[in-house]
Amino acid sequence: MNVLLWNLQAVLAAVFLRAGAMKVLRSSGELVRRLPAVRDFSPATLRLTGAAELAAVAGLLLPGALGVATVLTPLAATGLAVIMLAAATVHARRREPRGVALTAVLLIMSVMVAWGRFGPYQL
Repeated sequence: MNVLLWNLQAVLAAVFLRAGAMKVLRSSGELVRRLPAVRDFSPATLRLTGAAELAAVAGLLLPGALGVATVLTPLAATGLAVIMLAAATVHARRREPRGVALTAVLLIMSVMVAWGRFGPYQL
């Protein structure tokens, strides 16, 4: 199970590294062209969300790899689950079933990591 959790953490980290970097580094206009759902959010909100996603990437990987402050890993996964719950709500309101499906998968993955790392498979 520990190997599964590490794999989930790696996949989540890869996905959110890309998503977070895109939100932090790209202009709002570029983001709207790539991700129409972000149209309803201010540039500051998008940058804050991107920064939270990048912080979660560090929290998913670094504590376990370094053996320091390992409680940050399930906290990072919980934070991502909250972000994905909000994203799923946005996609549902916009009637974007593919967006809901993708965020639901990421939500489930995040919850699995949080459960495993808070519970029986702590780092």
